[in-house]
Amino acid sequence: MATINDVVLIYFEDNPVAFARIEDIIADYKPDWYHVTLLMLQLPLQTVTWILRDVYIEGETFTMGGKRMRIEKVVAPPQDSIDDDNDNDAKVVQKSKEKNMQSDSRNSKKWSERKKTNKKVVSLQDRMKR
Repeated sequence: MATINDVVLIYFEDNPVAFARIEDIIADYKPDWYHVTLLMLQLPLQTVTWILRDVYIEGETFTMGGKRMRIEKVVAPPQDSIDDDNDNDAKVVQKSKEKNMQSDSRNSKKWSERKKTNKKVVSLQDRMKR
């Protein structure tokens, strides 16, 4: 079950539409119902409070205005799998960065220092060109 500070993915008619963080869960006067305050992770930031049953917080489908809705707790993948997936991309970016840095003598020392730390440099700008 999702709890306070968990990130959830909100589905509308079986399509993912937004991420939100659960800010607060307060019991309602009706048994098994809760006031769930969500911080919508989009611009502009806003909070909404939905009154949900406990099974809805656990991921069951419910309706709002006759439309199917569902919230699902987001679980981050293990760090190792992220590194494995991006290895090839990072190597390509690293080679292009090496060429650029070697042509600029002022930065060549900085680049060699970075290479020694074995950290990956991934340019988000290069990834967006795909």
